[in-house]
Amino acid sequence: MKRKWKAIFYPNPTIKRIQQLQSEVHAEAHYLAGRHSRLGELARLLRISLEFFRGMVSLHKIGPAITVFGSARFKEGHIYYDLAQKVGKALACEGYTVMTGGGPGIMEGANRGAKEAGGRSVGCNIILPSEQAPNPYLDQYITFYYFFVRKVMLVKYSYGFVILPGGLGTLDEMTEAITLIQTGKLYDFPVILMGKEYWKEFYDWIQNVLIQSGAVKPEDLNFIYMTDDPQEMTHIIRNTLDKLGLTLTPIVSP
Repeated sequence: MKRKWKAIFYPNPTIKRIQQLQSEVHAEAHYLAGRHSRLGELARLLRISLEFFRGMVSLHKIGPAITVFGSARFKEGHIYYDLAQKVGKALACEGYTVMTGGGPGIMEGANRGAKEAGGRSVGCNIILPSEQAPNPYLDQYITFYYFFVRKVMLVKYSYGFVILPGGLGTLDEMTEAITLIQTGKLYDFPVILMGKEYWKEFYDWIQNVLIQSGAVKPEDLNFIYMTDDPQEMTHIIRNTLDKLGLTLTPIVSP
């Protein structure tokens, strides 16, 4: 069994991908690899529906939240972990629930900042082969099996998105939120890139390639901001939400 597990998560490059997908341990990848029996598809649909239901029940009363995205790999002591703490504290002091993916790194930093400021800290964790554990600064968390269900929950209960430095997962979450807003599937909630040096080339690429080539209209991206200042971040969010008529009671930081 141990050898089978290693073959799946640490595969030999000579092993065909389809052989990995046929493993019961790689059930989700196998499901996404093509059609299956109708009974199997129905069972999977019920499981997905149950996961959506659990998420909605668990997060129904968390209050107005701001989702903070960022890498799990920037640990305590890193400049971006420190920035995440400041972001979490600033958001909590404004009265927002701080919601993250619930894991380590920047997610932990944001949850920690909110918790230490006396605010509410929530996590939407995910089951991964590396067994991502919830960080210790969560008032409440729920663990999901499906990435897409988790992303829906992180978007559905949020009134804004703060994007701190991260990798492919962070890019996926950020572009998902941007696409939903650009296509009118979501209100024009602010998407704020924190860490100007980290995101500069990405932001320039949007301006100089996407917009200049006509793939995106400039007015389609008026909701994207970039700053290193947590106070400017809260000002941007407050201005946007004031237009929507949402009022909050700020928390006095201890």
